[in-house]
Amino acid sequence: MKKLITLSFALAFVLPLFAQDSTIAAKPKKKDWSKINLSNRPNDHFMLQVGYNGWASIPDTINTKGIPRSFNMYFMFDFPFKTSPRFSVGVGVGLGTDNFYLDKTTVDIAGQNNGTLTFRSDTSANYFKKYKIATTYLELPVELRFAADPENTNKSWKVAVGGKVGTMLSAMTKGKNLQNRNGQTINSYTEKIKSKKFFNSTRLAVTGRISKGIFGIYGTYQINNFIKDGAAPGLPDIRPFQIGISISGL
Repeated sequence: MKKLITLSFALAFVLPLFAQDSTIAAKPKKKDWSKINLSNRPNDHFMLQVGYNGWASIPDTINTKGIPRSFNMYFMFDFPFKTSPRFSVGVGVGLGTDNFYLDKTTVDIAGQNNGTLTFRSDTSANYFKKYKIATTYLELPVELRFAADPENTNKSWKVAVGGKVGTMLSAMTKGKNLQNRNGQTINSYTEKIKSKKFFNSTRLAVTGRISKGIFGIYGTYQINNFIKDGAAPGLPDIRPFQIGISISGL
């Protein structure tokens, strides 16, 4: 009986020690991210974006048609954090182009009628079969990036948030094939009118994207008004946004 009691006490003392050793042995060793090799990793130097270009707060009086599109192209520099290279800062430069399509609507971006930006939508008058507003920006994007596997970013999950500032290079309206109110073609020609006078020359936007390898999705939202204050009386603030597909690598 005494031997049985002694053995029980011994087991009660020794078993927790074995359990503790097993837990310590099973615990994964924390990776030292400061010692990984980043010399050959792709740094998302080149980035393409193709997306849907919408206008937030657009009034019902402006008729739209088709799928408004955006195309962005950037060259980026990547600066990993030394102590935690899964995080990095991306800084770059590139071009952003937007196309917004209107239905039976003419926009006076040159202010030829009354010196303001006006949208004329009238099915009883002549109109262009195809009509759009096209803008081009020189942009400087900045991102805070995270890569789950910083040594193999072309195969890793990646997340980036940030912003971009752009300056407008051009703005124009383009109309093709003038028609009468019955839809009959009056003249098959293309009209282009260029003017930046009513648009904010600076674009400020917040950005975000998530990707697996080189393919992902992205979104942007312009935080300042697209049109200058007072340039289009009666028109609410218009804030363009984009949602689309991104390709990044190299």
